[in-house]
Amino acid sequence: MATQAERAERFRALHAREGAFIIPNPWDAGSARLLAALGFEALATTSAGYAFSIGRLDGMVTRADMIGHCRALCAATDLPVSADLENCFAADPNAAASTILLSAAAGEVGAPIEDYSNDSSKPIYDFGLAVERVHAAVEAARSLGFPFTLTARAENLLRGRPDLDDTIRRLQAFEKAGADVLYAPALTTLDQVRTVTGAVGKPVNVLAPALKGVTLAQLAEAGAKRISIGGALARAAIAAVLRAGREMRDQGSFGWTSDLASGADIKKLLDPWNR
Repeated sequence: MATQAERAERFRALHAREGAFIIPNPWDAGSARLLAALGFEALATTSAGYAFSIGRLDGMVTRADMIGHCRALCAATDLPVSADLENCFAADPNAAASTILLSAAAGEVGAPIEDYSNDSSKPIYDFGLAVERVHAAVEAARSLGFPFTLTARAENLLRGRPDLDDTIRRLQAFEKAGADVLYAPALTTLDQVRTVTGAVGKPVNVLAPALKGVTLAQLAEAGAKRISIGGALARAAIAAVLRAGREMRDQGSFGWTSDLASGADIKKLLDPWNR
């Protein structure tokens, strides 16, 4: 197995090379190993996908549970893994930064800090506090003995505040505070992607499912560097379970079994970890 420092260097190099790359989001060790076997070069956890897998809603997982999940995914493959830590489980900058350190101790080589407060009455942190939190997270990341890739997320568009100007203002401030990657989830057009990537100087992460019908090549042309899918894969798996369950319940039939992954394919993909 590669060391954490080696994984961190590989992850950092993905952001420095030409073009864009896809970083899919598994929700457990099995899905992580399947995606690794398909040839992806890095993985990211999904807070929503993990929460669904243990019967909870997104935002209802404890920090201890999330760090344990991160540790399990990092141990499952040899790929670099970046964590989804939501708002780092704290409003206070130093407390949020401590979550970054815990994720690194669990094996992660990158993580985001977002400006979503998880408080429905005031969902986005005030500008000054949001920047202070990123700065504290950057200092924590820089204290590690390897190049931990810190992503700063501006959540306006994802949280019902369609203010692209403020989103860009925040991303620019996060860049100035030292973030390595910038992320505005829920950009919905390639023009928006171009506007964001043209306004900042650091690599930009884009959430692909929010842009219907786009390709990796189109996102790369628009200036995006890292393409994630959030909880979409987990929701796709849930959709398959719901379709099958409703067919059995309502029709008493099993037509859904005609489109299963073969045991041979699964064995071939998972066999390297079971020898």
